[in-house]
Amino acid sequence: MGDKQPVSVLVVIHTVDGHALLIERADKPGYWQSVTGSREGEEALRDTALRELAEETGLVLTRDDARLSDWGLVNRYEIYPHWRHRYPDGVTHNEEHVFGLCLERPLTVMLAPREHLAQQWLPWDEAADKVFSPSNAEALRMLPQRQAAARS
Repeated sequence: MGDKQPVSVLVVIHTVDGHALLIERADKPGYWQSVTGSREGEEALRDTALRELAEETGLVLTRDDARLSDWGLVNRYEIYPHWRHRYPDGVTHNEEHVFGLCLERPLTVMLAPREHLAQQWLPWDEAADKVFSPSNAEALRMLPQRQAAARS
């Protein structure tokens, strides 16, 4: 029985021109994703996003950094059976809160070696086709609208 909370964040790291960073999971080679991670204790979801960004990419932001935005989007999905052992017995679904981190240009990030194998920047539509998670793909497909709204 695991102790992960079924509450997580998905952080879409993207550039102003619509490219997105994908990282490849070490425990599932070939599985590409945005930054994700489960809440620890009673931390605020923004703090979860900041912690996961630091752990998975080495990007350290202050709590009030305006480049990190809460998209106000919550995805509820069934946890893949091969990952359920990480959660308390009987937990089958996760609640994922979506954030975005907008950067001026692509950066090379420092991956957590036990968690991720590789990184790549792709145009948002190619990134959406490459990720394994449907909710991650949906968030990536929202980038053009979100960026248009941010400019207006």
